[in-house]
Amino acid sequence: MHDRRMFELAHALAVAKSRQDVPAALRVLHPDILLETPAFGTTARGLAQNERVLRRFFVSFPDYEVALGGHAGNDDTLVCWGTARMTMTGDRFGVLSNGNRAEVPVFVQFTFKDDLIASERFFFDLATLCAQSGVSTDAVRRTLFPEITEGDAA
Repeated sequence: MHDRRMFELAHALAVAKSRQDVPAALRVLHPDILLETPAFGTTARGLAQNERVLRRFFVSFPDYEVALGGHAGNDDTLVCWGTARMTMTGDRFGVLSNGNRAEVPVFVQFTFKDDLIASERFFFDLATLCAQSGVSTDAVRRTLFPEITEGDAA
């Protein structure tokens, strides 16, 4: 697949997510899509799981938007970087935010299959999001990763 087509798909996904348009996002995803978000410790495989993850994400971040600032690719992989803006809401993370909109750098790695996005690995710094949202990173990590105890964290 050509770099231009890969970026078209990634951009379409970014636009759909920025509008919180789940059906439009799902249209560019392969049926076996694998979404990984290491900062949240989440993995979703397939369209049904990805739909649930997206809907839950938009409840927590109803004004989410992402702007892709650049990209590079090869025959089957595309990496993009840019900025995500979002306001943490609700108590999903075990904390209540200050209501400020956070702005965090992001890095996204995509693979493709059958002219669709086959995988997405979405990277951002959880501590940056927490700091701008006025919440404790440690408290959020305890909610996201309950199996890790204080003594285990390095």
